[in-house]
Amino acid sequence: MSDLSLPPPAMLTAAALPAPFVFDPRETALVVIDMQRDFIEPGGFGSSLGNDVTLLSDIVPTVAALLAHARAAGWFVVHTRESHAPDLSDCPPAKRERGAPSLRIGDPGPMGRILIRDEPGTAIVAAVEPVAGELVIDKPGKGAFYATGLASALRERGIRYLVFAGVTTEVCVQTSMREANDRGYDCLLVEDATASYFPEFRDATFAMIRSQGGIVGWTTPLAALVAAT
Repeated sequence: MSDLSLPPPAMLTAAALPAPFVFDPRETALVVIDMQRDFIEPGGFGSSLGNDVTLLSDIVPTVAALLAHARAAGWFVVHTRESHAPDLSDCPPAKRERGAPSLRIGDPGPMGRILIRDEPGTAIVAAVEPVAGELVIDKPGKGAFYATGLASALRERGIRYLVFAGVTTEVCVQTSMREANDRGYDCLLVEDATASYFPEFRDATFAMIRSQGGIVGWTTPLAALVAAT
């Protein structure tokens, strides 16, 4: 006979690479990286640089489904936006000067000043926009932890496991995962909820993350995460 006084088991296991991902949903947060109009929508900064933004916009329904799953499960949800102060005081010259000569951070762009807070292009696309109670972080760097309050917010909530989605896989997503790994978090990247303008970079990132027994973390498709038991 089971002891009804015992709490139900909390740990879940999702099929993943390089091994099953075991996590406690009560200590899990979803981090959605930079699903911004300027990167994803036609006519934005990304497309003005000659990129095929459909490679990014194609993941929006999957990210929306992942958000719905996280919300239903009661996970803490974090959204990030790569953005800078209007006076560029938090944008080092090395970052601004490496942009395309015709379009740099802070310059007028098709959706307002490029990567400047509160400009239209910096907004998160409507299909995956935050809801009340979710944390939105404006980050001046590639990683979600650099010069932000993310570490404190996670620590205050007792978070130990991070599920990642968003764009681009090889830049801001991977950087954030590496930052999280250095801070002791177990990290899972949802493969079909992340994208790059360069599909080969996305695939290489998956290989790097899960190499050597998961040196940075795990990867899995959304269906496997939803089916975790």
